[in-house]
Amino acid sequence: MTLSVDSPKPGLAALEARLRQDLAWLELPAKRWMPARTIDGQSVLDVAIIGGGMAGMAASAALNHVGIDAPIFDRAPEGYEGPWATTARMETLRSPKQLTGPALGLPALTFRAWFEAQFGAEAWEALDKIPRLQWMDYLRWYRRVLGLDIRNQHQVQAVRPRADGVVQLDIASPAGSQTVLARRVVLATGRDGLGGAYVPAFAHKLPRHRWAHSSDTTDYAALAGKRVGVIGAGASAMDSAATALEAGAASVDLLIRRDDIPRVNKGKGSGNAGLVHGHLSLPDEWKWRIRHYINMQQVPPPRGSTLRVSRHPNARFNLSCPILDVAMVGDEIHVTTPKGVFVLDFLVFSTGFRIDWTVRPEFAALAPHVRAWGDRYTPAAGQEDQELTDSPDLGAAFELQEKTPGCCPGLDRVHCFSYPAALTHGTVSGDIPAISDGAKRLAQGMAGLFYREDVETHYANMQAYAEPEVFGDEWIPAEGVQEPVQ
Repeated sequence: MTLSVDSPKPGLAALEARLRQDLAWLELPAKRWMPARTIDGQSVLDVAIIGGGMAGMAASAALNHVGIDAPIFDRAPEGYEGPWATTARMETLRSPKQLTGPALGLPALTFRAWFEAQFGAEAWEALDKIPRLQWMDYLRWYRRVLGLDIRNQHQVQAVRPRADGVVQLDIASPAGSQTVLARRVVLATGRDGLGGAYVPAFAHKLPRHRWAHSSDTTDYAALAGKRVGVIGAGASAMDSAATALEAGAASVDLLIRRDDIPRVNKGKGSGNAGLVHGHLSLPDEWKWRIRHYINMQQVPPPRGSTLRVSRHPNARFNLSCPILDVAMVGDEIHVTTPKGVFVLDFLVFSTGFRIDWTVRPEFAALAPHVRAWGDRYTPAAGQEDQELTDSPDLGAAFELQEKTPGCCPGLDRVHCFSYPAALTHGTVSGDIPAISDGAKRLAQGMAGLFYREDVETHYANMQAYAEPEVFGDEWIPAEGVQEPVQ
């Protein structure tokens, strides 16, 4: 089901008025309370957020609600933040439509409210899943109605913690190079935000123009008439395969190492308020056990995405088909598997992402110093997991911690509010279901850190506060003991 929001609908104006009233009743955003700070004449931001997708916007809104300014710097053009209108290829979101997402507890800010205001309750009941591009439209509206400060086409080239209590961002924008100082920085950089796409080593046996990762901005129209292989069986594999088929690929072979495609989403089965609020305080062993189990079981591809592939007669699901070798033979790609050699023209790797600070030049100053779980925790035999080993070991407010104390002063002023925080905090920083809970945790935690740092200033402000509430004309002083009236 696809609906358009090219022009504002009368119902949307009424919803926006209700949202303004709700915010006013709740006195949101809170009044600003952070002391202004400058260094060498340059103003210092309270918080700078890198990344203007769903997580970055939720974080900025939550910080604004507790009285902290938090502008966002995003490399994309306005309206194209995040993957939804760029590299994502699913027809609809996986998440159930009724999840409240980044609404921060405000009913009028939910996708459902936005949808029903334009298309009505009957259309909502008829809606199965949220169309991907419509979700992007909702996020654009979210940005507008909350008045979020997003500075587009700002590419952060370096994040440099300093010993003087600020983090320096070197930024390139259409206006030129600039340096921004912030007391704290939030990395809301998405699924691949602390590394990049993972491809197995054998990919590099092939010319780069003959393969792509599923997260690449690939021209799928160029695959018309081609024999395409897709490695993987997750959501991105199905979306990539379907996009290639719809673009006119001659055939698509899904090369799946497992004997079967996962059927049950174990993460969904664990989702409840107890886990959302309790994961952070679990013992390390339980955190690791839960996340490792979900990783090993894997998340099944959405049923709709799988049917989108299987309705094409030239799609083939090849199970028990791990890759043994790849080679160029003439102008063809030969992929050797236990089920034979597949002869292909193009290969798509739907092989996920890997945390690797070293592949992100903007994090060069952080990379040697960030403490990962693998630096301090050894899992039980049989629970080894590279993703978890590489995950950053975060503090209670998502702050990075030093591998060797004292080697990178200010590192804990950088906060990871993206998917790799899941081992420490649970899935509250990258996915729709609990993103509001995570954003509030981040904002409240940062507010506490700021207050502790500035407690002398706030104490002095309290002492200097002199707005009277009683003026002395409310009573007449007695002149001494009076005889009782007889």
